[in-house]
Amino acid sequence: MDYFKRLLDLLRTEREEDRQLYLKLKQTTSVSQRRANGLTWYPIAIRDQEMSRGDYLTVEVERTTHHDVIHQLRFGMPAVLFSNHDAETNKVEGTINFVNGNRLKITLRTDELPDWASDGKLGIDLLFDENSYDEMQNACKLASTLSEKPAEGRLIQILTGAKTPDFDTSAHVAAITSLNASQQAAVNKILQANDLAIVHGPPGTGKTTTLVQAIKAMIKRDNQQILVVAPSNTAVDLLSEKLSDEGLNVLRVGNPARVSERLLSLTLDYKMADHSHTKEIKRLKKQASAYLDMAHKYKRHFGKAERDQRKALFAEARNIMKEVDNSEQYIINDLVAKAQVITATLVGANHYTVRNLKFNTVVIDEAGQALEPACWIPILKAQKVVLAGDHCQLPPTVKSAEAAKNGLATTLLEKCVTLHPEAVVLLEEQYRMHEMIMGYSSSTFYDDRLKAHASVASHVLFSNDNPLVFVDTAGCGFDEKTEQTSTYNPEEAAFLFKHLTQLVSALDSHYKPDNFPSIAIISPYKQQIDTLKEQFMSSPALQVYEHKIAINTIDSFQGQERDIVYISMTRSNPDSRIGFLSDIRRMNVAMTRARKKLVIIGDSATLSQFPFYSNFISWAQERDAYQSAWELVG
Repeated sequence: MDYFKRLLDLLRTEREEDRQLYLKLKQTTSVSQRRANGLTWYPIAIRDQEMSRGDYLTVEVERTTHHDVIHQLRFGMPAVLFSNHDAETNKVEGTINFVNGNRLKITLRTDELPDWASDGKLGIDLLFDENSYDEMQNACKLASTLSEKPAEGRLIQILTGAKTPDFDTSAHVAAITSLNASQQAAVNKILQANDLAIVHGPPGTGKTTTLVQAIKAMIKRDNQQILVVAPSNTAVDLLSEKLSDEGLNVLRVGNPARVSERLLSLTLDYKMADHSHTKEIKRLKKQASAYLDMAHKYKRHFGKAERDQRKALFAEARNIMKEVDNSEQYIINDLVAKAQVITATLVGANHYTVRNLKFNTVVIDEAGQALEPACWIPILKAQKVVLAGDHCQLPPTVKSAEAAKNGLATTLLEKCVTLHPEAVVLLEEQYRMHEMIMGYSSSTFYDDRLKAHASVASHVLFSNDNPLVFVDTAGCGFDEKTEQTSTYNPEEAAFLFKHLTQLVSALDSHYKPDNFPSIAIISPYKQQIDTLKEQFMSSPALQVYEHKIAINTIDSFQGQERDIVYISMTRSNPDSRIGFLSDIRRMNVAMTRARKKLVIIGDSATLSQFPFYSNFISWAQERDAYQSAWELVG
């Protein structure tokens, strides 16, 4: 099928670009640089080891320093245990299967640790993730094959536009009192859909709440297991927790991004440890470990008798581990069968524990941030799919500009919204923003259909405060600067803190420290974020509220909210160059994070050459939300 041939071509382009970026980083950076980039744990100490499935060795390691460095090591990712004495030679590859704080477990492709592992200077390096690309590629190939088959290919044909979805409008759907009208309509659509339903959830509209209630209703009606997936562990964690809160038996495949006892209790590892058969498995593992310890006591230079004895001990350990594998598989099958909802990432949906399962319904949350090839992994397990997300917010990250331009940045959600409008329900009532903060986003992205719930429609920081302000720095001489590929604007940053200091001073008379409003300062540019963080450290009046103030990129703030949000637009140049500010979906994210006050600081002379911004500035002026920076500068 040409559809999937094109998708596979785009995926190949992306894979090659991603691989080259990884190799360049690996070859041109030191261990300390890779550690700073979150790709490496170094130094580490081995804390425990045990035999695991397939005669592989699972090693538990601990990060002994640099605990505060944010890292990218996650469940299911390929990695390598290395010795920095000779990292090119002294290394063993494996797969990370557990991460918790500063400890992780890695299953190595060996049955015993090499001698160099006892010489110190050990670390864990992330490898290029071939597995995820393999899973996506295989899913697209299988989808292409199945698409030619009338029955098995029906859902694929619907999602690619060859057929239209069916709905059973006679299906009875009970009213859920906790939902508003559009949320109830979305639940109805999901329950009536035979093959496809789409929940379009703009910011603050309660998409997660809606999905949870729909999943609960489907399980109550059909008593069938449902697979719930999302592109990120964070999104999977949120849904797992909310579904469990509703009393559903949730099995979380993979490792939560956020470490909490509640989330860990939903994981396969935790549930296996709590299973009635686990005591016997522990006994067998201990026995196998004892045989291995005896075998390892033999030195490297020994005679035939010792060699035979060592071989026999290893063989006995392997036989016991086969028994362990069988027992563990029994427990896994038991836990999987009892789960009402299985949750995983898109690629995690093909984890060996659930690889061969089929589901009546698969729910894909945050589908607006999911690469299409990854979506086909869970879709191929389903008869019906529910896509939920917002294609008007940030798209998935695509490394290859060529692949992005040729269509890889266009999500399956976005395609299906266009192909099948009859399957879409827009959640229309939002519970986050003052109606003025919501207004421009609603008119630009959501056909003016969003409305603010009464509880938030007019909430402000204090009486007569303006919830929206565009502060125009045109003519102030706040020219942008460029460092390598990133842009920053120190004068705009300094002005922002001057403005914020005045606001904080006004807030002091209305709030006590314990209920002081939360504040976010965001910008599209990482270099500007670094500049803002530096200047913040030199703002003593604001330091008092350090615990209330977050400074980060717009992309990092998707899904979050604060009482007050400042956006530093950064760009100010005579050529009206605005770079990736031209991606208005990023600005939609930025402009919808604030609950009670949104302050946008930018140069109208630079921005207004682009219709989205010129329209916004006019929109702000019409609502007395425009202010010249000269009023503060002068």
